[in-house]
Amino acid sequence: MVALATVNDPEINKPITELGMVDEVVIDGSTVGVRIKLTVPGCPLKDRITTDVTAAAKTVEGVKDVQVAFGSMSTEERQDLTTRLRGEKGAANPAMNIPFAEADSPTQVIAVASGKGGVGKSSITVNLAAALAQQGHRVGVLDADIWGYSIPRMMGASGKPVAFEGMVMPLQAHGCKLISIGFFTDPDRSVIWRGPMLHRALQQFLADVYWGELDYLLCDLPPGTGDIAISLAQMLPNADMVVVTTPQQAAQKVALRAGKATEETGMRVVGVIENMATFTCPDCGAMHDVFGSGGGQELADALGTELLGRIPIDPRLVQASDSGAPLVISQPDVPASQAISAVARKLAARKSSMLGRKLPVAMG
Repeated sequence: MVALATVNDPEINKPITELGMVDEVVIDGSTVGVRIKLTVPGCPLKDRITTDVTAAAKTVEGVKDVQVAFGSMSTEERQDLTTRLRGEKGAANPAMNIPFAEADSPTQVIAVASGKGGVGKSSITVNLAAALAQQGHRVGVLDADIWGYSIPRMMGASGKPVAFEGMVMPLQAHGCKLISIGFFTDPDRSVIWRGPMLHRALQQFLADVYWGELDYLLCDLPPGTGDIAISLAQMLPNADMVVVTTPQQAAQKVALRAGKATEETGMRVVGVIENMATFTCPDCGAMHDVFGSGGGQELADALGTELLGRIPIDPRLVQASDSGAPLVISQPDVPASQAISAVARKLAARKSSMLGRKLPVAMG
């Protein structure tokens, strides 16, 4: 049982012993039989559980053969498990309570925004998330760009999230938990939703998904200051925002409007990232400001925040995103990866502060 406690359920990411999934262990000489109760019948990750249980059991001295069998939890066992996972709130969440909005939430929510499309916001989001995970943090990524979702492809994640007693289990890739409308829809069809449906989808992603214990939740927002940005600000008014821009003045001016919109909410802009900052010629080594210079610093100054980093132009950043392997993981030593990792370290080093935040006031 001590050995099996090292095996995590691949969807819930907690030890199978803690979740009550180990139904029976039978030892016959050097052969061990383990019966596992699956949380969901026909779990698609059954093969992975078999591999992990077998490997763990064989670490026990004298064990040479491991046989794994499966059953499934009863309705009562699933309800009990869900209650324990959700805590005192229980399995049901009819009020759509969002754990990240609670005053004692340990999770730092970072909304990654931009004034317009095409500045590399989503590429920055996935690489920041992967960098934070590499640095030992527990990270979730919420793809809030309902119309233009791209996180599944950029993170190399596919499949359907499993629903479990009113909770949705996020998928995982590169050490991060992920949720996106792209996991639920036909990738070749457009998502044509208006404000109320967008608001509801975002609310469900925050309230119904079992994120578990996170240090950071990165939300990839759609460009501009539309319905999703407004809804997120309403649901998570104390979230922080990072604004991504490119150096040219046109992008900086548009991004300024996205950043200024936070003044109407409890959100605060904690930094600016200037993407596509410079290009280094591979032949002569000369550096060129293809899209101009200074826009990131000007934007940071106008928003009263800091310039977190300048990410150089690197075609490999695009190629890595298209292949589903973030550049900070596939090529961690290149300048763009190092610059993004440095931004992640800056964000992680920030101390939590209530300065400038709106505090809940109870009227008696």
